[in-house]
Amino acid sequence: MRQATISRKTAETDISVTVDLDGTGTYDNHTGVGFFDHMLDQLSRHALIDLTVRCDGDLHIDDHHTVEDVGIALGQALNEAMGDKRGIRRYGACLLPMDDALVRAALDLSGRPWLSWEVAMTAPQIKGFDTELVREFFQALAVHGGITLHVDTLRGINSHHIAEAAFKAVARSLRDALEVDPRKADAIPSTKGSL
Repeated sequence: MRQATISRKTAETDISVTVDLDGTGTYDNHTGVGFFDHMLDQLSRHALIDLTVRCDGDLHIDDHHTVEDVGIALGQALNEAMGDKRGIRRYGACLLPMDDALVRAALDLSGRPWLSWEVAMTAPQIKGFDTELVREFFQALAVHGGITLHVDTLRGINSHHIAEAAFKAVARSLRDALEVDPRKADAIPSTKGSL
């Protein structure tokens, strides 16, 4: 069973994240940040990862700690649920259109964290949500999930569309990379023998 639950409590946030990598994209996410919940729902739905997130954060300060710490906990949960990564396809990529936006994502579940982020938002906020926090989330996810992640905006006018296309492109890439390869279901996808 490729499942995990991570709890993380600091002076800034109290978080619980549960993932099932072999789910159907069922989600139940409550962080207190409406737009971010919507993005987490998209990630779950399009990656076909069942995802439950609960976060009580210091939103009286701003959304930063909540968004970053959820990224940390989700990355840790993905990493734990993958186990030794036996049988996964490992790589995933997606070119995702959403109206005016076109976003490309490519990733490797390598255990070597890296984020290349060439995403230009056209507005500083989406209904009070700082658009720079989208990068903060993916930085935390990549580092704590051991993911090499590249995300690029090829075009886009509306920041909501750009952000949502980024989440969906990463989700579709995760879906491909996490899928068990029926030709090598018992093998680690590396010539080194471990990831």
